[in-house]
Amino acid sequence: MRIFSIKTTVFALILGLAACKVSKDVATPNTQLPGQFRSATDSDTTSVGSLPWKSFFTDPELQRLIDTAIAHNYDMQVAYQNIRSAQLTLGQAKLGYWPDVTLNVVANLTRPGSESLNGITANDFLHSKYLNDYNANLGLSWEADIWGKIKNKQSMALAQYLQTAEAKKALQTNIVSGVAEGYYNLLMLDAQLAIAKSNLALNDSTLRIIRLQFNSGDVTALGVQQAEAQKLTAAELVPQIQQSILLQEDALSILIGNLPASIDRGRTLDEVPARDTLSSGVPAQLLSRRPDVRSAELAITAANGNVGINKAALYPSIVISPEGGWDNYLLKNWFNIPGSLFGAVVGGLTQPVFQRKKLKTAYRISEVDREKTVIEFKQSVLTAVGEVSDALGKISKLKEQRLVVANRVDTLQKAIVNANSLFANGYATYLEVITAQSNVLQSQLELASIKKGQLSAEVELYRSLGGGWN
Repeated sequence: MRIFSIKTTVFALILGLAACKVSKDVATPNTQLPGQFRSATDSDTTSVGSLPWKSFFTDPELQRLIDTAIAHNYDMQVAYQNIRSAQLTLGQAKLGYWPDVTLNVVANLTRPGSESLNGITANDFLHSKYLNDYNANLGLSWEADIWGKIKNKQSMALAQYLQTAEAKKALQTNIVSGVAEGYYNLLMLDAQLAIAKSNLALNDSTLRIIRLQFNSGDVTALGVQQAEAQKLTAAELVPQIQQSILLQEDALSILIGNLPASIDRGRTLDEVPARDTLSSGVPAQLLSRRPDVRSAELAITAANGNVGINKAALYPSIVISPEGGWDNYLLKNWFNIPGSLFGAVVGGLTQPVFQRKKLKTAYRISEVDREKTVIEFKQSVLTAVGEVSDALGKISKLKEQRLVVANRVDTLQKAIVNANSLFANGYATYLEVITAQSNVLQSQLELASIKKGQLSAEVELYRSLGGGWN
């Protein structure tokens, strides 16, 4: 009874120690978030970042490109493999409380010296010059989780698995926004190419008129040369823009996981409406919607687990190793039960004493790494809020710029009509015509660029609010 009482006390002590926690976790820090984003124009708490990407991007061709990128982009495929790897690690960590089990089957044949003690014993008692031993045993080794080492390993593995999932989400948001950016850039280049070709035709018409004026003696050769130079300047834009289109199509093809090829467009730039207002919600929503912020938060959890593991390594560990099986010196007597059966239980306590401060240094480093994750989390939140504010500011200011440039384009187009009419009647010089054409070309190109900038700002706002992964 006394022996049973001692065993019960020891077992209870082990279980009690197993409930101990040697390190204190660092909680996710409170961030001082504003109640509203800077440049936000409404107080709506609904965020466009919560919309599925197919609801935000409605162009069928753009949707097809994004679908293809998600399925075939090689970075996305690597992210899926990282998730699979983390799943396997997590599955292995969940078995931490189970004992290690080993099966050994051993046959030994020894011929001792005939004058040795073993040789004399074998000859006298076994009437043989050989010593045989046939052994089959099943061994278990179980470590008591006294200081929460196994629990911390599981917590760390879970956090790292969830981090890979968030990394995949973050990558998808970047891919979705990257495809949309490339697609809108193609629409802008298409519009600029049409503008350049139209302006080239206008310059050609003007050059013909000036040549007629030269033939009649109304203008000098200098006027013809300047008109030709203006036409060549407009002509140079065409291959430049065509080259940009080719490079953008190749880049977009690679992004979606295809070989370089032409990209179909579903709409023109003018057919894509620029949204006047987009609801950004409140900054607090970024903590749950932004994958990079969630990943930074999970990094704190993983760091807490790592600190616990390294702190537990400084304390003693208890390992219990029961073993049992068959053991016989004659194979024919293998199943002579219970004579061939054996069993043993070994319990060991290991306390690190001196390892040149390796364990303590590893623990201190894990604490430093944890502090770094806290700082990185705060920085990720700050960056997220800044990106949303920047996108909102761009949307607002680009809208104002577009209105100004659109009015300027209208004015300059009227000026071209008036300049051509006055020039035909001798009331304006060829320089005024050429200047008007040059001004309208630059303004039209700028207007297309601003429209694309508005669409890009919308994409950036959607991405910065955590949209694109659902």
